[in-house]
Amino acid sequence: MQEEIEQKTIALAVKTGKLTGQVLQAAMKKFLAARQKGTGKAHHGKQSLRQLKKDGSALSNIEITDANIGLFRPCAKKYGIDFTLRKDRTTHPPRYIVIFKSKQADNLEQAFKEFTAKKLKQQERPSIRKALSAMKQKTAARNRQQAKEKIKERGLSL
Repeated sequence: MQEEIEQKTIALAVKTGKLTGQVLQAAMKKFLAARQKGTGKAHHGKQSLRQLKKDGSALSNIEITDANIGLFRPCAKKYGIDFTLRKDRTTHPPRYIVIFKSKQADNLEQAFKEFTAKKLKQQERPSIRKALSAMKQKTAARNRQQAKEKIKERGLSL
């Protein structure tokens, strides 16, 4: 991987009458200045409130009473929503406030629909651990029953 990084090249086109060292140096300086200026990539997804306010667009918010915000993040990522979460600890149980850009309200509505559908589907699913423990108890009872029958067949008494 280190070799790939070291062997990267740049294509630089310069329109000039005569290519001198000074012209090449000026072109490289302009390229590096533009590259350094362009490194401030726009943030997407979950971000801080300061980053959300940076482009100056209007913000809106929605309250979420459920603390299970883990299912919301993939939905928000899928719909390209820029948001931040704030926890309101003044109430019991604590509420979450999702702050997002107003122009993304339609996307947020669709993400919330998917989020609630996932949440309901998750609640309707039976617990695998409970089913597993019930099956263990059944097999243990069956094994004990078979052991008793085996002993009775031999004619031994308990």
